[in-house]
Amino acid sequence: MPKEKSSPMPQFVWVMVSRHEPRVLSRNKKRRRNSGNFLIFFWGLNKNMMSGFRLDLSPLKEPLGFIRVLEWIFAIFAFATTGGYSGSTSFNIKCNYNNHSKEINVSFSYPFRLNTQSYNVPDCEFNGTVSKPKQLTGDYSSSAEFFVAIGVLAFLYSTATLVLYLGYQHIYRGSPRGPNIDLLLTGIFAFLWLVCSSAWGKGLTDVKLSTSPNTLVSLINDMCKKTGNKCTAGHIPLMGRLNSSVIFGFLNLILWGGNCWFLYKETPLHKSANQQEGAGQS
Repeated sequence: MPKEKSSPMPQFVWVMVSRHEPRVLSRNKKRRRNSGNFLIFFWGLNKNMMSGFRLDLSPLKEPLGFIRVLEWIFAIFAFATTGGYSGSTSFNIKCNYNNHSKEINVSFSYPFRLNTQSYNVPDCEFNGTVSKPKQLTGDYSSSAEFFVAIGVLAFLYSTATLVLYLGYQHIYRGSPRGPNIDLLLTGIFAFLWLVCSSAWGKGLTDVKLSTSPNTLVSLINDMCKKTGNKCTAGHIPLMGRLNSSVIFGFLNLILWGGNCWFLYKETPLHKSANQQEGAGQS
């Protein structure tokens, strides 16, 4: 039998692959080279930062560092007392067909989207086999989340500046740019603490009103007015933790606002003013 001729396709494919192979190899070399340069850059940056790090705890004895530590602590208290809160409230219903009252518990938590918190209320008809779903009123998540966000940002900024004070004090005071930027950002945070604490204080007042047992009873007032039915208020939600969060917010306002004065003394503006007064007295 005659031998079949081999197809030239494999040779063509090999030729095409062999032509493109140098380009692929050159691209891989470039990628390896770029990744190597990237690692070398960060290794050198880390080495320079560690070589410039000089631990000095003396700024903690000064108002600049001591107040920053207090800001770091109170920022944690502010967002922690708000972010992890959960509470409950209740009211009692006594239907005309039953001599025993039933307690209805309503739970709510951060971020206080109360209009999404539902609970079931008996209809006091058909021997209590039918219940109607009800919801709390109001959405106060914007003020609560804004307050927590400012607390977290203040905590991160305090951490970064403490590292700068304690490890890179020579760089911080070596240039007027560091104290000027620190003063500007501290003033911005003081203003933000004023805004978010005021907003959250108003939001907390509305949360208390919406979760009050008397408010819950008023929402089912039509059913409570029926003959034989009786509705009474239950336990009040514990709001001490949220009250303390508002207090911590205004304490942060005082700390950040007062710290602006000590930061101002580190800037060239205060030093030039002292030099002018000294020249005028001489």
